[in-house]
Amino acid sequence: MRVIIQRALGGPGVLELAEVERPEPGFGQVLIATGAIGVNPVDVHVRSGALPLLGEPPFTLGWDVAGVVEAVGPGVSAFSEGDEVLGLLAMPGAGNTYAEYVLASVNEIVARPTGLSVEQAAGLPMAGLTAWQGLVGLARVEPGQRVLVHRAAGGVGHLAVQIAKARGAHVVATASAGRHELLRRLGVDEPVDYRARDFTEVEPVDVVLDLVGGSDGDRSARVVRPGGVLVSAYPQDTGVTPELVAGLGIRHAVLVVHSSAPDLARLTSLAGEGRLTVHVDQVWSLAEVAKAHEAVEGGAVTGKLVLVP
Repeated sequence: MRVIIQRALGGPGVLELAEVERPEPGFGQVLIATGAIGVNPVDVHVRSGALPLLGEPPFTLGWDVAGVVEAVGPGVSAFSEGDEVLGLLAMPGAGNTYAEYVLASVNEIVARPTGLSVEQAAGLPMAGLTAWQGLVGLARVEPGQRVLVHRAAGGVGHLAVQIAKARGAHVVATASAGRHELLRRLGVDEPVDYRARDFTEVEPVDVVLDLVGGSDGDRSARVVRPGGVLVSAYPQDTGVTPELVAGLGIRHAVLVVHSSAPDLARLTSLAGEGRLTVHVDQVWSLAEVAKAHEAVEGGAVTGKLVLVP
């Protein structure tokens, strides 16, 4: 099978297309014939060495996958050959999804809903789980609350605003003006052009999902009303201190996404009901993975970018 391997840390050019033996599923595993693969910013950070999640190369990147079950291992009863599935694999370990076939544990995958194409399904797991685990798991968003989402037109952000709306929240969202039409279609109540308006001028909110960190983390904390919560999804640099949080009377939660079939099932249920969609901005072939990484690094992706074998 074809697979992307990198043998050194560095720029997109270190990603090599190689041929390896197809793996066989072990106990509790299924083999998935890849239909599409989600590309995420974490992929870029691990490739470059900025985030040493997988240690030293060689290794294969990728955590998001959607495809068809090719074979099932011993002890598997929940899935059968031919089932269409999606999942976030082994996070924070090695998912190895930049490949034509991938191994997945049954507690990492769920059935693909009919409302999502295979490309959309591949774009959902990591970004969707980041949004869900932040807004639902940590912030426990409730109807009527005001929720501010940063980078709302990005991979995580555009899913987060839909999850917040599904929870009955009033959603404020930062993005450049050219992306406001998309945000309104997704249900955003107050789009904020961060280039023209300081987001700290908005009415205080109950929850902030901060996908930026740094100085924006500090400023975001000051928008949260007392008793509210700031969820930082950029743990390397949240931009806030315990003293700031205590002085403002808010709660601070740091989000590190993890694989979870139960959480993913809740997301696919929303998609099946037509309450959650995945905006796929660009589709690249597996052989064009370097170009896909360049697009992510350029910051020009709206929604999700995916690879197809």
